[in-house]
Amino acid sequence: MTAGTAADPGVPALALTGALELDAAALTEYVTRAEAPLASLPSRPDRTPAQQHRVGQALTQARTARRRFLARHVDSVYDMLTDDRSRHLRLAGLLSAAAYRFPGLVPDPARMAAEAALPQSDRDGGEVDQAVFCAAVFRSPVAGRHLIDAMLRPAPGSAGLLAEFRRTGRLVLPTVLLDRVGEAGQVTFRNVHCLNAEDNRLTADLETAVDLVLLDDRVRVGVLRGGEMTHPRYRGRRVFSAGINLKSLRSGEISFVDFLLGRELGYLNKIVRGLLVDPHEAAWSDRTVQKPWIGVVDSFAIGGGMQLLLVLDRVIAEPDAYFSLPAADEGIIPGLGNLRLTRLTGARLARRIILGGHRVEADSAEGLLLCDEVVPQCGMDGAVERAVRELSAPAVVANRRMLLLAEEPLDRYREYLAEFAVAQVARAYSADVLAKVERRWSAARSTTGNRAVRR
Repeated sequence: MTAGTAADPGVPALALTGALELDAAALTEYVTRAEAPLASLPSRPDRTPAQQHRVGQALTQARTARRRFLARHVDSVYDMLTDDRSRHLRLAGLLSAAAYRFPGLVPDPARMAAEAALPQSDRDGGEVDQAVFCAAVFRSPVAGRHLIDAMLRPAPGSAGLLAEFRRTGRLVLPTVLLDRVGEAGQVTFRNVHCLNAEDNRLTADLETAVDLVLLDDRVRVGVLRGGEMTHPRYRGRRVFSAGINLKSLRSGEISFVDFLLGRELGYLNKIVRGLLVDPHEAAWSDRTVQKPWIGVVDSFAIGGGMQLLLVLDRVIAEPDAYFSLPAADEGIIPGLGNLRLTRLTGARLARRIILGGHRVEADSAEGLLLCDEVVPQCGMDGAVERAVRELSAPAVVANRRMLLLAEEPLDRYREYLAEFAVAQVARAYSADVLAKVERRWSAARSTTGNRAVRR
């Protein structure tokens, strides 16, 4: 993997003066020189081992320079990109602005578009450079908090759908269905061809649905549930989530901005912290609209599906459902599961789940650490209705705010993201992960013809 290749000791380090504009110009020149081999050598699939080693050294040299520059200037850079934090740029907009204003600091949109057209294994890892920038922003208490705020604002397009949803009580998106049922906003996952496996499209649709649940003043509680499947093995059954879509990961359609980091800052964090409606810091807790959330687990909640359960206020599962985080086997990090799981299960069980892939049956003593009720299918609708009534009580929102302050303070979350951004994208581009994805994809094709998701 190029992100971990040793830098060439014969190349001098980037010299910094402390003056932003001078150092930015020096960074641009340094990165241009360091990355010159990328233009003169073949694309990754056609390189010899020696050529790939040379590219790896060049990329590492450039990344080291970026880290040194950001360690000194990240707050000034962020203030310049956001007009002294008067503008709230979402992650994609921030990276695009950084590429334009500070050439060489992150890959420009043209390079990222070219990489996006390639399978993951054929890329040189421009997303690694994006992660270096994001990690530096999150390490800053000032810039990091502001970026978190920016991602808590309604996603583009959400506000434009609100009037229609308020009028009809229904929103149909490509992979999500949202219905207002009494005081509940019921979000149904409909990525049915792949057992509700997560991908960029589902992540975007979920953020829109979460926005509307939080914006509609007639909704008091959000409910998340998987829809009925068309997959032959589970046809007619509901499934909560099969985790990350391995087909999309292999083909390079699981992106750093929209998925690996975007889902954590987007719909997941909005479920936790609410929707930012007042960007002024003086507004204190009134800055966000928060509501309680219920998860209904049919069949299984694997990977990202289980991660989602960790941010919900009530989890109801059918007796034969199970939960798992197979991250160690797949070689990636289970999102913010490492931050949140121990407070539910304790450290020892959390390590068995995260490091050993231990599967937890819902109808077990361990399962009751992860869900609140185990209910047969015939009683599921009634259990959901009772939970909605209980969580609609006036004091629930105030108390969940106070629980959050104790369980996951904002700076703890921010500091975790700083390390997670780099570690997760590095794992996504590591040789062992790419090889495992390829093996599983090949095996899945031989048995299903065209689908590759976690089972």
